[in-house]
Amino acid sequence: KKVMKISVLNIKGKDTGRTVELSKSVFEIKPNDHAVYLDVKRHLANKRQGTSKTKERAEIKGSTRKIKKQKGTGTARAGSIKNPLFRGGGTVFGPRVRSYSQKLNKNVKKLARKTAFSLKLKSKSLTVVEDFDFKAPKTKSFLDVIKALGINDRKSLFVLGEANKNVYLSARNLKGSNVVMNSELSTYGIMNAQHLVLFESSLEKIVTNLKLTPKI
Repeated sequence: KKVMKISVLNIKGKDTGRTVELSKSVFEIKPNDHAVYLDVKRHLANKRQGTSKTKERAEIKGSTRKIKKQKGTGTARAGSIKNPLFRGGGTVFGPRVRSYSQKLNKNVKKLARKTAFSLKLKSKSLTVVEDFDFKAPKTKSFLDVIKALGINDRKSLFVLGEANKNVYLSARNLKGSNVVMNSELSTYGIMNAQHLVLFESSLEKIVTNLKLTPKI
């Protein structure tokens, strides 16, 4: 069997009596922890700004005149006021503006995401809900859904099949809940959430996105 079935819940947290098929090639693979480690490391590295900078000796404003004679002073020789040993001098080996971003093979990223999905399903931290919408953005409406699903005390990630402004805005004020499109999913996001809630319409797109690209 290449698929497994899972019940679909409604907005009230009750079983709708329907089931959906989950592809075993995405939701039930042998976990690859190293792929997850590499993808999470890449994600966190790419978030770093790398904009810190200190002035080095060559960038300090100041005279280059020799400040005292070479010998006979009883102290160490000094050639410039910009010497790093002096107050106001240049910094030695200070941070420079740089990019921390890392690259990762596309198929390794997909393997990491599949592992994350499989781990969530294995630990019973994955729920499928039928698509819902609110008449207007309201945080209370979203809180009611979280309570009905029994995950109000857990950090949750909701995955939409298509853009849904009202649901997204309703969750924006909540610290412990996040709403993303299926195309924005990251391994870090899945692993960082304690419970994953997938909209029914997102399943097919998730599987399509995670199909391995053939080696040419």
